Amino acid sequence: MLAGSAADRSTSLGLYIVGSILLVGGFFMGNRGPLRLRGDASIVPLLGPRLVRKATLEEREEAINTSAVFVSVGFMLILIGVVADSRFELW
Repeated sequence: MLAGSAADRSTSLGLYIVGSILLVGGFFMGNRGPLRLRGDASIVPLLGPRLVRKATLEEREEAINTSAVFVSVGFMLILIGVVADSRFELW
């Protein structure tokens, strides 16, 4: 609305932006690798044990479920933005 657009156009643009951010975030959450940081990872050892561990089954399931929720909500927001956009006539 700051640029002088109509309220429905501003709403649809906001829905497009938030939906796109959720889609990209869901994609990256779902593509997370099988390794996780162990404990205090602020110290970078040159020699010695690594500070990574293998992710548990619960952590992997949680990452996939969270990714699915983000992608679903992002897709729905984009669809709502298409419906609310005044530039296109849907029916």
